[in-house]
Amino acid sequence: MIPISDDNPVRLTPYVNWTLIALCVLVFAYEFSLGDEGERLVNSLGFVPAGLLHPQQTMAMVPVLPAPLTIFTSMFLHGGFLHLGGNMLYLLIFGNNVEDAMGHVRYLLFYLVSGVAAALTMAFVSPTSLIPMIGASGAISGVLGAYVLLYPRAKVRVILPWGFAIFYPFRIGAMWVVGFWFALQLFNAVFADASQPGVAWWAHVGGFIVGLLLTPLLKSDDVPLFGTPRRGPWG
Repeated sequence: MIPISDDNPVRLTPYVNWTLIALCVLVFAYEFSLGDEGERLVNSLGFVPAGLLHPQQTMAMVPVLPAPLTIFTSMFLHGGFLHLGGNMLYLLIFGNNVEDAMGHVRYLLFYLVSGVAAALTMAFVSPTSLIPMIGASGAISGVLGAYVLLYPRAKVRVILPWGFAIFYPFRIGAMWVVGFWFALQLFNAVFADASQPGVAWWAHVGGFIVGLLLTPLLKSDDVPLFGTPRRGPWG
């Protein structure tokens, strides 16, 4: 189930969300331009859990930045076009409404704290891992948590790929879209080996839960929890 849009217009221009997307795209373009050297950039600026919790294990490595700072740099690195495209699609669809509900400054704080929580969750689960963690998905998981708490009844257009076929887009409630997504993350987190390379499933789970917890604290007073999505000018 892949979301492609939602029926939930915004009041504020989502400058922060657009900036985050632009930064991720620009950083990936730089990564791609480096060719084989892009891997060195990932190893230098990606978040390595052992570098934070067991720095003695990484003494042979020459860090470019202190381990805590790589939590932030890792949020803007991606491992390929599909990794970038999937993350930016989710951020584009859901991030603008969360920014609208929180305001620009609080949304940026929310996004970064969700990303930090995602990285720390992965570090807690696999504290000796030397595998760099990269990607915006931990922070975006927090955005999804906020969206489903604020607009569970918003309608999201999704497509359902099946092999080489793609079913015609249909509309479904955000609660079901995000609920299915979270169930998939949790299932994979429980059964995947966190010490092996691959998707950082536990980071997604941690980011999502922290997003749920932060939303009541950072949303604007005039935006209710479990609210009704806004209608556009023709709605």
